[in-house]
Amino acid sequence: MSQTTIAGAPETVETAQKLGLLPQEFDRICEILGRVPNFTELSIFSVMWSEHCSYKNSIVWLKTLPKDGPRMLAKAGEENAGLVDIGDGLGCAFKIESHNHPSALEPYQGAATGVGGINRDIFTMGARPIAQLNSLRFGNIHSKRTKWLMRGVVKGIGDYGNAFGIPTVGGEVFFDDCYEVNPLVNAMSVGIVKKGETISATSYGVGNPVYIVGSATGKDGIHGATFASADITEDSAKDLPAVQVGDPFQEKLLLEATLEVIKTGAVIGMQDMGAAGITCSTSEMSAKGEHGMIIHLDKVPTRQAGMQPFEILLSESQERMLIVVQKGREKDVEAVFQKWDLNCEVIGEVTASKRLQYYMNGTLVADVPANDLVLGGGAPVYHREYKEPAYYAEAKKFDINTVAEPKNYAEVMKHLVKHPNIASKKWVYEQYDSMVGTINMSTNKASSAAIVNLKDSDRALALSVDCNSRYVNADPEIGCAIAVAEASRNIVCSGGTGLAITNCLNFGNPYNPEVYWQFVGAIKGMGMACKKFETPVTGGNVSFYNQSSYGDKTEPVFPTPTIGMLGILDSKATFTGIGFNKPGDLIYLVGESANDINSSEYLYSFIGIKNSPAPHFNLDTEYHVQQAVAACIKLGVVASANDCADGGLFITLLESAMSTNLGFSIKSDSKVRKDAFLFGEAQSRVVISFDPANKEAVEQCLQRINVPFSELGKVVSDDILIDNDSFGKTIDFKQLYDHSISEIMSEN
Repeated sequence: MSQTTIAGAPETVETAQKLGLLPQEFDRICEILGRVPNFTELSIFSVMWSEHCSYKNSIVWLKTLPKDGPRMLAKAGEENAGLVDIGDGLGCAFKIESHNHPSALEPYQGAATGVGGINRDIFTMGARPIAQLNSLRFGNIHSKRTKWLMRGVVKGIGDYGNAFGIPTVGGEVFFDDCYEVNPLVNAMSVGIVKKGETISATSYGVGNPVYIVGSATGKDGIHGATFASADITEDSAKDLPAVQVGDPFQEKLLLEATLEVIKTGAVIGMQDMGAAGITCSTSEMSAKGEHGMIIHLDKVPTRQAGMQPFEILLSESQERMLIVVQKGREKDVEAVFQKWDLNCEVIGEVTASKRLQYYMNGTLVADVPANDLVLGGGAPVYHREYKEPAYYAEAKKFDINTVAEPKNYAEVMKHLVKHPNIASKKWVYEQYDSMVGTINMSTNKASSAAIVNLKDSDRALALSVDCNSRYVNADPEIGCAIAVAEASRNIVCSGGTGLAITNCLNFGNPYNPEVYWQFVGAIKGMGMACKKFETPVTGGNVSFYNQSSYGDKTEPVFPTPTIGMLGILDSKATFTGIGFNKPGDLIYLVGESANDINSSEYLYSFIGIKNSPAPHFNLDTEYHVQQAVAACIKLGVVASANDCADGGLFITLLESAMSTNLGFSIKSDSKVRKDAFLFGEAQSRVVISFDPANKEAVEQCLQRINVPFSELGKVVSDDILIDNDSFGKTIDFKQLYDHSISEIMSEN
């Protein structure tokens, strides 16, 4: 088609750069089109070739991750979310994604629409969402900005999720100064579908009508994908139109209508409108189905009069879907959406051209090839330079012997129990509905992973979200491997087996070689651990540009590759909590202590040493420890299991004691320093408790798998005793633990 038949003047490389494209990318667009693009076409390429949509700076490394497994029903990149066989004729769709930049500017809507978007990824496939989790990172909790962000984010997640009617069953909250300007808001959704009843995000069949359904299209979220692919700066507040506005009640209607319309059998393909809106859904569905589309933008229901073609195309207004329908079945589809009082408008049709032709009031405003817009098609792919940062070598110089042991252990204990990274997150999770649908088995029995009931089945899901970004910053490869290992360990301690992971990879600017070094290391560590635990990567999200630029100073956040793991309990009888059962039960440590305080909360916030290596970790040891704990639980001889993580062994024991208002009496290990024994965060350790009558069975099981273990002590009524020294009552620590964050958030 000649240039003169398309409305709009040719654009310049300067405009392309303002839209986030590189000069060489502009030249490539001209080659693809055989002419210079107009503004609408340039806008289309700018969002589709943004990092957020194209993964142009990350895909070469993402392809190295393991994606195959015997339970995989949909692999990474094949659909909107991963799909895993969980038995009983069911598949589980799950995915985690970020909504960081929108939340930094407008925390309430930024977080709320993140929840809405991730749930749409699940039910677009035909799966009903049954559980939500989240991973949140904020700056200094005492700062006014952090409190403002935290209040908005938590309320946004709570209001949207509660109204939508899906329980929030787990998550994590972490604080560090590096997140002060750029918080991280990662949302995960999990859904269930009968095998064989999923729908694909594809388009084919010449003449099949293309529908837009759900909410009307407004000017919110325009260039949101481009906005998510740039730094947070002093001018970012001007990008508020790039933040979407959500309506959970519309989403609930859309959920029910979507699942109902799939059952009609009239739907060819379906995709939600997230990043890049109509542009993304039309291009990705067309490219996958190797067809094209003619789209009439003037037929799109809009909330504002006079919207320009690029605004309609790029709007990221929420609660919308694109559906391709079998020709002749239009009335079946329209009847469903009319029943649910939702917009359902034909805006185009499928063509054989493999091109996307967008019209406005009969005028062709853009003509682009679908395949050249998308990942795996014509979108650029880069091999970025990376180099080891200077701080990494400095961290290796840390020597535990330069740190004097505490004179007052009680002081350290109270510091850790009250620290926002360890203290109870009740202030957060009490704003979420965790019981709607009555599927959350962890509410009345605290467990390391969230356990979700599967009705009419003896099975249950086990879900965990994990990442200690301080570890990843210290050593990206080891730190990310630890994140995978901890997610698996949490599921094992709860009586389950890990099946697969989704990830949300939060990093700084990929053009910074030191940031990219962190990214590459994290991918290597993730791949290594996922292969070991046989947990393939089902997909997820890459979020670069998580940093703040003010004046001449640019500070990236800690590298934060959040791991969301799906596990299964083949029998609900294996469900194991963290709480001690009764006085007199024995307490054992599976794994062994190390003379190590690297990157611990104790070293970082109490001692004040910010730069040290990652904690002691050996992947083979970790694997065998998990196998041993799983075997003991399967035998039915374990009363509780709790993994050692943030805060070390002391916090692990205290969590188990506080859960059931009991206490513990233990002996320290003379082979390691006492502060390392109590507060070090060396990995591959699990605390189990059991009735003394089961001692022989437990020890035989552990010996059979040949893992190190030791008897720590026993459960007592309500005291905290270490080497016969009393450190008070469990209730005293519980008061500090439960109220620390609430008290801080109540301050002005």
